[in-house]
Amino acid sequence: MNRSHDLLNDPIPQLLKTLAIPTSIGLFFNTMFNVVDTFFAGFVSTQALAALSLSFPIFFLIIAVGAGISSGATALIGHAVGAGDDTDARKMAVQALSFGLLHGILLTLVGRLVSPALLSLLGAADSYMEMALSYMDIIFAGSLFFIVNYVLNAILNATGDTRSFRNFLVAGFFLNLVLDPWFLFGGMGLPPLGLSGIAWATVIVQLCGNIYLFSRARRTGLLDDLAWRAIFPERRPYMSLARLGFPASLNMLTVAIGFFVITWFISRFGKDAVAAYGIGTRIEQVVLLPVMGMNIATLALVAQNSGARRMDRVREAVFTALKVGVGLMLVGTAAVYVAAEPLVGLFTRDEAVVRRGIELLRVESLVFPAYVILYTSVYALQGLKRPAFAVGIGFYRQFFGLLPFFYLFANHFGWGLKGVWWGIFVVTWSAAGIAVWYIRRVLREIGSEDV
Repeated sequence: MNRSHDLLNDPIPQLLKTLAIPTSIGLFFNTMFNVVDTFFAGFVSTQALAALSLSFPIFFLIIAVGAGISSGATALIGHAVGAGDDTDARKMAVQALSFGLLHGILLTLVGRLVSPALLSLLGAADSYMEMALSYMDIIFAGSLFFIVNYVLNAILNATGDTRSFRNFLVAGFFLNLVLDPWFLFGGMGLPPLGLSGIAWATVIVQLCGNIYLFSRARRTGLLDDLAWRAIFPERRPYMSLARLGFPASLNMLTVAIGFFVITWFISRFGKDAVAAYGIGTRIEQVVLLPVMGMNIATLALVAQNSGARRMDRVREAVFTALKVGVGLMLVGTAAVYVAAEPLVGLFTRDEAVVRRGIELLRVESLVFPAYVILYTSVYALQGLKRPAFAVGIGFYRQFFGLLPFFYLFANHFGWGLKGVWWGIFVVTWSAAGIAVWYIRRVLREIGSEDV
């Protein structure tokens, strides 16, 4: 079997760097992909920008399902690879692909059915609704391509290959940079497609990713058993993928719920508030990119080393990732706090949107280190096949904790929209404190079991 790095023996700091940097570069271009979409939507109108922002919580349903399946598949395949069971690793890889195909089809059917009701709940109506649906209907139609890319990336990550997905994301960014304005404004025989053109560009890029990533995944040897009989659903692999993937998807779904709750709450303050939140989210994603790369590296390292019962390396991977990640985010906090105004100004010249975006970034920048603690803990627990904590902390952070603080700060204290931003601050930091306590307890338990 072709493995890119020796995750069981190479030094942990070196592996974190080697695995995280390609992932972070790829995710940077993926985020810039979304930034480009936001940038071109701003050329249409503030309403188009708000419609794109309004669609993001629903779009996140696809991300939640894909990321859940991906992290579950990475953990299972990584455990099998670490344990030296190549037969089981190949079976899990093929069944994960089957699992992803099934969920991609279901997402298309369910997503297009429920998106009008969800957009209506977020306050969309008339032309605002029509514009948002023109985007989401096409995105859901391409759900299958998104999910397959997540699964193929999981197969590659489990063997230590984080470069292939990076290559796809970099190429996808440049392809999107060409397709977005072409489809949006028309030309070369193509009529202007408006906001739906941005969606078509996204789906085409994902389809191209399927072709490239499949060719790379075949080289790992994990898809050697790919055939109609092998891809047919089997109970044990599907149950294992569901047991790990469903909690991970549910955890990501809580993020979607959080976006939904926040967007629903701030929509009461007007479209400029929704647009500012969409811009702030894109900037936050860029700053958090190094952490996201570290998360994928931590998951792969913990999965393989726990499969090989190298728990000393598991602990080293977790605490090294935490230390490095918090250090990076302290730098990000200072940079965003100081540069909030020019950063928001890159996306819009609407003074109301700029003012609200600055307010958001000045508070949100203080939360960056808390995200490191949360994400590293969740991905490490996924690698240890203990995904349940992520669901509980996710519901607290994205729903049960948010609404009380929103009402307390925004309504009771009369802080208005600023109360929403400070509510996010309090809930995220309290969740990070709980995550630190829990991951330390789990690692102590594992240590005592190995004695």
